[in-house]
Formats: sequence, structure tokens, C-alpha cells
Amino acid sequence: MIKKHKDISRMDQESKRSHGWYVRVRFNGNMQTKLFSDKKSGGRHAALDAAISWRNDTEKNLGKVRSDKNVVTVNRSKTGVPGVHISKKMNCYIVSWVTPDGRQGKTSVSIGKYGKETAFTRACSIRHQKEQERLES
Repeated sequence: MIKKHKDISRMDQESKRSHGWYVRVRFNGNMQTKLFSDKKSGGRHAALDAAISWRNDTEKNLGKVRSDKNVVTVNRSKTGVPGVHISKKMNCYIVSWVTPDGRQGKTSVSIGKYGKETAFTRACSIRHQKEQERLES
């Protein structure tokens, strides 16, 4: 049994005589894909090794943190930053994230105390720091 590898899937299409590993790397709205053919790579396991190497290099080149954890970000925030939204009622930016143990973390940054631009920058910084902590654990 072959273990699963994040962003890599097996493609076996008998009708087209196509066999290999398909890699999809997504980051910041950019997606790069590549198929590693068993025949061209020297066999099934060599193709998998090439696919893993390409995925890791591509993530590094895009600035994506290498992690086997799934990162799902649906951005419904009007700020344009996942996990950061503005609360007009409380006059602050609300920052939320998932902790390394899978629970929700949340804090706020006051617009009244820091001003709108500085508060937004601080909120984005907190969000980025918390995402790095989760992915590196």
C-alpha cells in the first residue's frame, strides 16, 4: 500500500494508456500542475519521487510553507485577508485562526487605539504568525 501525499494523486487511464502521478500546487490564487508519467520517469516509484520533489520545489518557489496539513481558506472577508474582518460595532479588526490542536483562536485589534491602517497591519501580522505556528507544529 502506498501512503498518501498531499497535492499528489494517481492517474491511471487505460483508454489513453496514461499512467502517472498528477501534482497540483495552489497558493495565493496561483495553481501549478504537472503530470509525472511512469514510463518517462523510469517506473511508478521513480515517478512518485519526481512528483514529490517537484511539489516541494514548487511550493518553496511560490513562498508556500511546506506542510502535509491541509490548508483551506475561504475568504468571505471584505478586507481581502482570510481570518481578518472588521467589526464596525466594536470598532476593531477581529482576527481568527485555527490552533495547532485544531481549536479556534480569536483576538481583536482596536482601531480607536491604533488607527485603521496600523490596526489592519497588526491584525494581518497576528494572523500570519498564527498560521505559521499551526503549519510548523
